[in-house]
Amino acid sequence: MKFETREAEKYTIVSLETGGVIEPSILKELKPPKVNAKKGIILTGRGPIWLYGFLVHFYHPTAWVATYDPRLGGAVVVESHVPGVEPGDVIPIKEVG
Repeated sequence: MKFETREAEKYTIVSLETGGVIEPSILKELKPPKVNAKKGIILTGRGPIWLYGFLVHFYHPTAWVATYDPRLGGAVVVESHVPGVEPGDVIPIKEVG
């Protein structure tokens, strides 16, 4: 399991790569990268729904959390703690790795 981060002005992109099939027990030792909690975070990469659920909870203290959807050309905000960004907003992004 690998993570990469990229910084943008208002958010951090956290890309994940599982390297194949992973077991739920990986969550017991998983250490996602630390990010600036004052910014939003965009999660991207192929992974099971339960992994995304874990990561959304892990990054709950950040300004907002979104997941990238290439069909929409952006990231869908799923939770927010700041005014002006709310669940259902789509953060436009040209390309996320």
